[in-house]
Amino acid sequence: MSIVVAYTPDPAGHAALELGIAEAQLRGEELIVVNATKGDALVDNRFAAKGEVRSVDEVLVEAGVQHTIKQPMGADVADMVLDEVDASAASLLVVGLRRRTPVGKLIMGSVSQRLLLDSPVPVFAIHGEK
Repeated sequence: MSIVVAYTPDPAGHAALELGIAEAQLRGEELIVVNATKGDALVDNRFAAKGEVRSVDEVLVEAGVQHTIKQPMGADVADMVLDEVDASAASLLVVGLRRRTPVGKLIMGSVSQRLLLDSPVPVFAIHGEK
């Protein structure tokens, strides 16, 4: 079994990674970090650069967690994360959430919302901001 973390290089993604590490250590499971992008922009600030990926890998090695980091590119970020949940027979999905305004909540067609609603496994959601 494994735990999938939907990772972005921001406070929400870092919080999700920390929670994923803690759960992987507690359960003795592999951690699969998925940092996906649609690739439809010249610069996607939610797609981790090579230096950020190395930093994440170092954190995971230091934590002693068996892990894999994946950076798929495709049409739908939520689908890519959910596909990994299915392919890895994950027991848990961890996502980081950003604070939203009331209007933002109304029109939230976000990846996080899709993951929360469509995941076939339990989802831990954590705020990246205090």
